[in-house]
Amino acid sequence: MEPPALAHLPPGLTGHALTTRPLRHDDAHAVYELMATQEQADLGWVEIEEADIVSDWARSSADLAHRTTGVFDGEQLVGYVEVSPGGRGDAAVLPELRGRGLGTALAARMVEIAREHGHRVVGMPVPQGSAGDRLLASLGWQVRWTSWVLELPEGAEIPARELPAGYSLAVATPAQLREVWTVAEDAFLEWSERDREPYDDFEASVLGRPGFEPWHLRVVLGPDGAVVGTSLLTLGDEAVYVSRLAVARAHRHQGLAQVLLVDSFAAGRAHGATRCELSTDSRTGALGLYEKVGMQVRDTWVNRAIEVPTAS
Repeated sequence: MEPPALAHLPPGLTGHALTTRPLRHDDAHAVYELMATQEQADLGWVEIEEADIVSDWARSSADLAHRTTGVFDGEQLVGYVEVSPGGRGDAAVLPELRGRGLGTALAARMVEIAREHGHRVVGMPVPQGSAGDRLLASLGWQVRWTSWVLELPEGAEIPARELPAGYSLAVATPAQLREVWTVAEDAFLEWSERDREPYDDFEASVLGRPGFEPWHLRVVLGPDGAVVGTSLLTLGDEAVYVSRLAVARAHRHQGLAQVLLVDSFAAGRAHGATRCELSTDSRTGALGLYEKVGMQVRDTWVNRAIEVPTAS
């Protein structure tokens, strides 16, 4: 049955009526191509990788049948919407179809999916000033926070910092994965507006990401051998991206995050990366720290959200 919020869709590029259905795992490449086309139009470059989608959908909580809707012009995916269990939305529209009401319909569908799954608020990231940002603003979606993608210029170095006595750097072992998850989740949940990610989802999205290699997961070990800091890397086209950079609260203010950052960028460069990237947002207060070590803002995103009406 066609989702009610998408009951009346504009004609597609061929002039024929668009159709909808839930997405499937084998749609990952089509979603990547659609999102990449949208980012190219909005940013002038592409940040998304197909592996991002595949790893997200590797989670057991990724209920594509009930949490996604794809819009098709014949066999071509021209729009889609997804709401994750944490209430995060993602959507994209083929730029050639903008201005015909498809984005408005997908925003309504996002709210509908959120309501069906009991979310009180749904939000999604959009490039600041983009067509998506302007559309959501016109629909009453409010900015919750701002996020930035930063990069270290090619050839630049972050000043090294020595580890405190008793601490050591290492590549995480399989036996340390649960410790890594605990450190990262404890740190991110100090400011993040979401539920705790299930361990099985974490493991699936990390180990199940195409191209994952053990060296991608870096850790700092404390004097007792326990994981007290972590950094997860992904290696893309000429760039190493640092995610889940976290230090346990009891071990902060000793420079461990900077040590992990230097180590992560060095590891990426040793494997062919020429650029080093990460993202942060206004909830963390870390933007100034990254700028002080020489990183520069490449683009700015806003998370726009709206309250979900209760079912009548």
